[in-house]
Amino acid sequence: MTQPDLSKRMGFFEHIEEMRVRLFKCAVVFFVGFILSYFLFTEPVLDFLKAPLFAVLPEEQQKLYFTNLFENFLTHLKIAAYVSIALFSPFYFFQIWAFIAPGLHENEKKYALPFIVSGCFFFLLGASFAYYVLFPVAFQFFTQFGAPSDIPILTIDSYYGTCLKLMLLFGLSFEFPVLICFLGFLGIVSGEELQKHRKTAILAITIGSALFAPPDAISMLILMIPLLLMYEASILVVKKIGRRKIEDNKDQDIEPSPWRGQSRED
Repeated sequence: MTQPDLSKRMGFFEHIEEMRVRLFKCAVVFFVGFILSYFLFTEPVLDFLKAPLFAVLPEEQQKLYFTNLFENFLTHLKIAAYVSIALFSPFYFFQIWAFIAPGLHENEKKYALPFIVSGCFFFLLGASFAYYVLFPVAFQFFTQFGAPSDIPILTIDSYYGTCLKLMLLFGLSFEFPVLICFLGFLGIVSGEELQKHRKTAILAITIGSALFAPPDAISMLILMIPLLLMYEASILVVKKIGRRKIEDNKDQDIEPSPWRGQSRED
């Protein structure tokens, strides 16, 4: 049987120290990415974000305004920060996994790469879904709502802030199946439990979509339907993970250890 090496067991403050080191690494990577993003990617990203809006506006209205002296500059800083987070998200996911992995058995560590890749993939999928599916529908509806004499005057901060919040919301929402599968991997939930509480999950997804999506029924459905489908897919994946773990444990004759999660390796 494989048992954790108790000689490598770490105390509470050693865990805190390791967390501090990993957070410091993330902060350094973020700062470097922020500087690079500000000088290299800010303007292309701004042009990319305003394209869905300008596509539904008449040519004479294709303008964004700023009402504060610092608004335009601060928006550029905000965009650089978001780009830095997005570009180096694999590194952040890896640091999270590296902190957790030493407390796992060897046969469980092989799931590191799939979780890192899937976490990045689903976040980008959610942000892309917001940009390519939600934005055209929502912008068309809200800019043309009201009387013909109602002319939208959008500020730089409000427009780009809305775009970033929606893309972040959809990106985080699409992490929902990754989170469920991770909990299944840790043995906290099972496919049978997810099936049993399907109605509760549907209600929670519906309420969450109503609260966080733009205030119209179409946007709510655009967020809710993919989440419901991903919840159903997560049930199947969690069941498969459970069966695979049982087979792996039988093959390697592994028994749960009371020290699990307390052993750390560099």
